[in-house]
Amino acid sequence: MQPFDHVSATSAAAAVELLQQGGPSGARVIAGGTDLISLMRDRIQSPRLLVNILPAAAALRYLRFEADGALRVGALATLADIERDPHIAARLPILTQAVRDAATPQLRAMATAAGNLMQRPRCWYYRGEFPCWLKGGDECFARDGENKYHAIFGASPCVAVHPSDLAPVLVALDAELTIAGPGGSARTLPVERFFAPPTDDERIEYRLQPGEVVSEIRVPAQPAGARGAYVKVMDRQAWAFALVSVAAQLSERDGVVERARLALGGVANVPWRVAAVEDLLTGQRLTPALAAQAAERALENAHPLTHNGYKVPMARAAIRRALLAAAGQEE
Repeated sequence: MQPFDHVSATSAAAAVELLQQGGPSGARVIAGGTDLISLMRDRIQSPRLLVNILPAAAALRYLRFEADGALRVGALATLADIERDPHIAARLPILTQAVRDAATPQLRAMATAAGNLMQRPRCWYYRGEFPCWLKGGDECFARDGENKYHAIFGASPCVAVHPSDLAPVLVALDAELTIAGPGGSARTLPVERFFAPPTDDERIEYRLQPGEVVSEIRVPAQPAGARGAYVKVMDRQAWAFALVSVAAQLSERDGVVERARLALGGVANVPWRVAAVEDLLTGQRLTPALAAQAAERALENAHPLTHNGYKVPMARAAIRRALLAAAGQEE
């Protein structure tokens, strides 16, 4: 690990100001540190300045429902905070489902909501001693190498998948982020647009400009009758990254789907929203046959790599399960 300076910030605005001192690539915000420390230890990232934002917990660690039914999640709320909140469990159980298997209890107690969204890929070429494309190299070694955990969707030169459990659920809930910037500025951005597949021009996975800090996640009030389900498929019983995950959020009236959201995890660089399936479901009664049809349509454009073709039938099964669970039906 390279030497670095460490300073503390007591607010998002203070963190933004301190980040300016490190320059575009020389400073990083640290909170739980569950991902950043390992990246620094392996010299994948070597910031000269760490801005510790945990002292801002009084302002940025909260969970509260507004009068209109919207949920506001402070950036420093932990996964354990979300998991244990009885109001979230009652009103947005899909969030509880998403975080409870995200990591061990110890890590959930440290990992923050904002940090979970901004995890870097777990690809072994990115994490290992390889000059992979995402780190500035010329080649994505996973594309023709060991790719059993990699993407089946997307056209990015990189085939690593986004590892967050929270991200696809927030996309399915139409959540948005509040981002604090220089000079006291702030902007809001839908979670879906926050993520972007890396390209040759921008080898990044999310839209956070230098000097900006995510300060809040806002989940809008869901329509009457809305229900959701999160299905995660892992290669062990608990506390592993998703091979495939599915977030389904449905609003029904008299058994007819009025509004549908479907987002997949573990299959692309970003949470993969499937608008074609949402359109298919809207205006119809969700039956096992329709759920199966939706799952087939969701995977029509999948392009598995040499070693991850198993993800296609796995995703189909997970989509069926999630849709039926969101509709309160057994598979």
